[in-house]
Amino acid sequence: MLGNVFSPYYAKARKQGPADPLAHCTMNVALYGPEARWALTERGAGRVARERTSLAIGGSSMRFDGGVLSLAIEEKSSPFGQPLRGTVRVHMPHLVDAPIDLDARGQHRWSPIALHAPIEVELTEPALRFRGHAYLDQNWGDEPLEAGFRSWTWARATSPRSSVIGYVAEGREGGRTRRLRTVDAAGVVEEHEPRDPVAQGRGLWGVKRQGFADDPATLVHRAALEDTPFYLRDLSEATLLGERRTLVSETLDLDRFTAPWVQFLLPFRMAKRDAS
Repeated sequence: MLGNVFSPYYAKARKQGPADPLAHCTMNVALYGPEARWALTERGAGRVARERTSLAIGGSSMRFDGGVLSLAIEEKSSPFGQPLRGTVRVHMPHLVDAPIDLDARGQHRWSPIALHAPIEVELTEPALRFRGHAYLDQNWGDEPLEAGFRSWTWARATSPRSSVIGYVAEGREGGRTRRLRTVDAAGVVEEHEPRDPVAQGRGLWGVKRQGFADDPATLVHRAALEDTPFYLRDLSEATLLGERRTLVSETLDLDRFTAPWVQFLLPFRMAKRDAS
């Protein structure tokens, strides 16, 4: 993230006037399962290097050669500093170039890049390797997220044949953006009639858990991957577009995010900050 949208340090700097987003950059790495580790170390402009086909933030970096995105991860996880090291290779023979505005004012944009991409993960710390299908997109904007939105729900649902991307964003001043897209192994993108999110109860902190499904009765929650005062990431299963799929979904409550008590807690999750 070039300009960490969830950074309390960046938010504090913006209150004092225009702030340099490159002074607040991070590469978020999350590993779930028995060896779960999570890193979100904020770094200053002196630890950021950008080129047309590469990006380095601290000790971690990524490079794109036209068909493969290669990541070298060198992080320390929070809160105990365990090492998180290894490489990730995302094969992207089919790139999607279809950005859309997420708000009526055109201040926030979203662009899927690779929705059904083979991935190879090889970690040395912890020792772990696996393969699967990855998803890559980008979001960018001209104002803080909380200025444009009250909340959003996003999900990626996979099957062996294709991936589905669902997105619903609730505007701060009213209005709603809804999208539902599929992409198959050949890179063919198709737009579908959007779905409204399906309620799945609440997280431990009270955030509304949501997903996507053809019929709410088919949506089965499997695991909470992230459960925070303003953000949920969940693993579920559902029938979507007539096919049984595995879903990874996120729910972001930006009213919660701006609450003073949440801003007070954020540094405990992002306690390690390299400002040089």
